[in-house]
Amino acid sequence: MTSTQETKRVGLIIFWIGAAYMISMSFIAGWSSVGPTFRYLSSDQINETIWAMNSPLFWAWAFSVPLGSILAGLGILLHTRSGGTRIWLFGIGVFAVLFVVNSLSFAHFPPLFGIGGGLMLAFFLAILWLWAKKHATLEGAAKTAADFQLVGYVFLVIAMWFLCGILSMPFMKSLSDLSPSSPVAIMVYLVLAWLFFFLSHWKSAQATRK
Repeated sequence: MTSTQETKRVGLIIFWIGAAYMISMSFIAGWSSVGPTFRYLSSDQINETIWAMNSPLFWAWAFSVPLGSILAGLGILLHTRSGGTRIWLFGIGVFAVLFVVNSLSFAHFPPLFGIGGGLMLAFFLAILWLWAKKHATLEGAAKTAADFQLVGYVFLVIAMWFLCGILSMPFMKSLSDLSPSSPVAIMVYLVLAWLFFFLSHWKSAQATRK
């Protein structure tokens, strides 16, 4: 087996380890055990179960998607034989951001919250502007892939807007006494966004093969 083949094989193994970690902990354990436990038990009762909030198992579940996605990303970069610098920058960079952001204790600061929302909206509009320029040069399957991508972006920004509303409610005096609304609608928008991103990549892969 050549070194290239070995690198691709190792990358695929790392990818599947990350995928298995996310699926087993966030979805299977979350659906069958963590969800019901946190839904029906008090915090004192939870701390008497295997999901006690300071236990290693709890933290393994809480960070399953962040760490699993980093592993899956590293694996796929290795599998596609990306340069070593890119792999290190991805792995160390994303993990450093995850570590720093989750290590800091943030007090709610409304102006910063608003600035973040404004930046996301500005990035969205800038992406649409660049998307339009590229879209004009595409044809066939590649153009359809770009159309799917646009739909995904729009659903993502819609989810972002309603998610901002739910997250800010406890900090708004006029809304703090209201019963929390179900996030089901936001989940629908997010699922649709990821669906259309998937369709975009699938259609783009078809165009590449042709």
